[in-house]
Amino acid sequence: MNKKDLLLEIGLEEVPARFLDDSMNQLGEKIESWLKDKKIAYGVVRLFNSPRRLAVFIENIAEKQDDVKEEAKGPAKKIALTENGEWTKAAIGFSRGQGASPEDLYFKDVKGTEYVFVEKFQKGQDTMALLPELSDLVKHLHFPKNMRWGSQDLKYIRPIKWIVALFGNEVIPLSVAGVVSDRITQGHRFLGKSVTLGSPFEYEEKLESQFVIADPKKRKQLITDQLNELATEKSWSIPRDEELLDEVSHLVEYPTVLSGSYEEEFLTIPEEVLVTTMKEHQRYFPVKDKNGTLLPFFVAVRNGDKHALENVVKGNEKVLRARLSDAAFFYKEDQKLNIDENVKKLEKIVFHEELGSLGDKVRRSVAIAERIAQEIDTDLETVKLIKRASHISKFDLVTNMVYEFPELQGIMGEKYARMHGEHQEVALAVNEHYMPRQAGGKTPTTVVGSIVALADKLDTVASFFKIGVIPTGSQDPYGLRRQASGIVQILLDRNWDISFEKLVSFTGQGEHSELLEFFKQRLKYVLTEENIRYDVIDAVLESTDLEPYSALKKAAVLELEAKKQEFKEIAEALARVISISKKSETTNIDTSLFETSQENELFTAYQECKQSIIELYKEKDYQGAFTELSKLKNPIDAYFDHTMVHAEDERLKKNRLAQMASLAALIQSFANIDVIIVK
Repeated sequence: MNKKDLLLEIGLEEVPARFLDDSMNQLGEKIESWLKDKKIAYGVVRLFNSPRRLAVFIENIAEKQDDVKEEAKGPAKKIALTENGEWTKAAIGFSRGQGASPEDLYFKDVKGTEYVFVEKFQKGQDTMALLPELSDLVKHLHFPKNMRWGSQDLKYIRPIKWIVALFGNEVIPLSVAGVVSDRITQGHRFLGKSVTLGSPFEYEEKLESQFVIADPKKRKQLITDQLNELATEKSWSIPRDEELLDEVSHLVEYPTVLSGSYEEEFLTIPEEVLVTTMKEHQRYFPVKDKNGTLLPFFVAVRNGDKHALENVVKGNEKVLRARLSDAAFFYKEDQKLNIDENVKKLEKIVFHEELGSLGDKVRRSVAIAERIAQEIDTDLETVKLIKRASHISKFDLVTNMVYEFPELQGIMGEKYARMHGEHQEVALAVNEHYMPRQAGGKTPTTVVGSIVALADKLDTVASFFKIGVIPTGSQDPYGLRRQASGIVQILLDRNWDISFEKLVSFTGQGEHSELLEFFKQRLKYVLTEENIRYDVIDAVLESTDLEPYSALKKAAVLELEAKKQEFKEIAEALARVISISKKSETTNIDTSLFETSQENELFTAYQECKQSIIELYKEKDYQGAFTELSKLKNPIDAYFDHTMVHAEDERLKKNRLAQMASLAALIQSFANIDVIIVK
């Protein structure tokens, strides 16, 4: 079968860097899915992008679909034939529905019953005749943000300027938003010209001749190589920042690295301010010496060649100098601040119209922090530090520096707090209470910082749930999932056994099932990231008085135990108790009603196990706790061998169910073994 290459390029106005890769991958995945659905064979897939284009190049696409030969199964023979051996309406309708005639029908035996079958043959269509369907595929790409332009109804990431669609040397006729496909692509906006492509194979090379590096990995590597060369030439250290590297590689089509300088006097500004100014505002790489000390230089990436590079350097230096001058002024002004006066200003800043001011939020957080401190039995001196840190935790939000650079909240708070003589743990907590700043990020290093962080996040999540602002689907405008995950992460890193029920009670909300379920789902996500079996996760999440730290440890124990040969019989015995206990209405046991020795033996084993487990939980010895539960297997088996739980005597029945309920409660304090799949 003959094969041809395919190229589809969507030319656009500049697309935001953060959307490029996902959009490119989506385009590739949709075309591959379409080819598979159409049963068209294809070879290697390559994806391209730049700020002005998304493109897919696919080698060796078959010129026609695969022919399809398959059997279709119809009704049973007794339904397909009349008593006279003629085809019934059901059989005739089946054949017509398959595009065949009754003469094409035949019978085959399937597990002892004969059914009518027909063989279907569908000849493959020419690929070129099908490819115009790609117009719909292009129209239905999904983007985080869309726009409309001109009189077009299509909503898209950016206006479409051109489309290249080639199958071999033929143009695929496509039309999207008034743009008709062609074989002409566009080079660099300023350095390049339009390019006419004879075939898809020419795409990458011809674009590069017009100053467009279409392969995003190649662009990134070119930048990396130039950074390394510059660092070697100047004896600099240019810290590897993958996030910034990814972004700048998606901002340019033809990268050229350049370096500039700024006045040494700006080095008196905190390093975080300088780095944030360069990275977040200008997309520059900071420069350090071999010892990690910041130097008065920066590195930028130009979208173009080396022509008149010195003018570009001067322009970048001028812009950076202005930004750093502003930062120096803000820093100098902020040093005049009074922390407690700043805290008072929080009363005038609205946190949320239904939740009051930032001052109100701080007061709630202070109260929650005190409760958490009491729960983990913190000493009085540390409690004082926690209360102070929580009280001033947001003071830097009204500083000039954080107003201009929101990314520095907490970071500048710590610096200003140290500058004004706050206790070092209080100052550090002002910074650390924002941690973890993103999923999987660093958690606070101190007890003070951890408690203030927990309190702040807990108040945010609980307060929004209280007014009905609850994340749904992809909608989470206040980042509540991230905040809840941060709570789980801190509790796990600190090994603090505080249940979700207790945490919620600290907010004064009492029982709140939706909030508890929300925290449980965040814990489930964390446990899933630890590659723990889903049934083990469900088992520990259904344990009573759920605590993140103990849940993680119990899950680890169950993962290990489930691999042992004896686990099946242990789990089945414990699960049997849980299953039958669901019919009990009480856990009050009357031992005088015991009739068999096995009832007494199980009761004694239960009491001993319960006492041991209480001590083992205090020591956080969850392996030991499961070992104790395992000892119940034999008395449980013996009990069921000699005792009828559902006795005819109603008193005996209730008492035996109560015994099962008490035992089940002990087992479920560890995990709901009933949901674990045993093999």
